[in-house]
Amino acid sequence: MRLIFCSPQTQTEGGVMAEKVKKLGIARNKDFMLYVKDGDVWQVRRKQPGVPKGKPEKVADGGFEMDYNYIYFVDKDGDVSRAKRAVGGQKRKKAAAKVAKKPAKKKAAAKKPAKKKAAAKKPAKKKRR
Repeated sequence: MRLIFCSPQTQTEGGVMAEKVKKLGIARNKDFMLYVKDGDVWQVRRKQPGVPKGKPEKVADGGFEMDYNYIYFVDKDGDVSRAKRAVGGQKRKKAAAKVAKKPAKKKAAAKKPAKKKAAAKKPAKKKRR
């Protein structure tokens, strides 16, 4: 006999990825995008060429408080889950930030008026007698 333990957390080899916050069982539709806003689940029609932008519709009341340290989403089962928010990003090199200097602006040279060349005159034609 084999026992299967079902945890409210989604686990992978690396550890816990997300935890279920609220079981709602929302049916997913490929034409709509689901998102969580202020503890409620909303849906909006996906953008398609030639189709006007759709208005968001409230699908379900979540009834939970959202924590800024987590991102909330609707998982493949149609339940609301949350995952730890990535903080920071890639660190920048400190030396490169300090060394980067702006080049000194060069003053524009004073423009001198262009010299006008005298028009070349053609020699006058000699009159024949």
